[in-house]
Amino acid sequence: MTVFEGVRVGEAAAVVADASAGSFDDYVATRSASLLRFAYLVTRNTEDAHDAVQDALIGLYPRWRQIAARGEVDAYVRRSIVNAHVSAWRKVRRLFPVEDPSVLTAAPLVADSSQAVADADQALRLCGELPPMQRAAVVLRFYEDRSFAEIARILGCPEGTARSHVHRALQALRVKLEGGEA
Repeated sequence: MTVFEGVRVGEAAAVVADASAGSFDDYVATRSASLLRFAYLVTRNTEDAHDAVQDALIGLYPRWRQIAARGEVDAYVRRSIVNAHVSAWRKVRRLFPVEDPSVLTAAPLVADSSQAVADADQALRLCGELPPMQRAAVVLRFYEDRSFAEIARILGCPEGTARSHVHRALQALRVKLEGGEA
């Protein structure tokens, strides 16, 4: 388990069927940690992740019976988180600055014994540079091991679009890893 900016990100998300949450309180108790991890990976900010989950749960509460009856609680909440983040990103047009490359080259190079941690950090930073929908699709596909059909349902788009988001994100990441510009 890795703790990054106060959120556990290395722990596998528990898959809990929507039907197992009998009440709204039970659902929140069992799924809030997983939803927070998902929101953090989408927003890349602890405070924004907490706000996104809170807003999604506030939106879920009045519709709980309808959505729980359809068995689409997780999809509804995750879609709400992604949509809220995309809307905020469009409104504010936040850019996540990257370290100054000249400072990085001036620093002395030290052999790192924890290559796996460095690789995970690099992957997290590179994913942070992806557009929000592509980032959400990659998180759903590779972090939560979701099928393309599930990704499409959560993001509220056709399955082909979900596949396209993942494909384009991987293509952009591949270019960045090879040292080119996307």
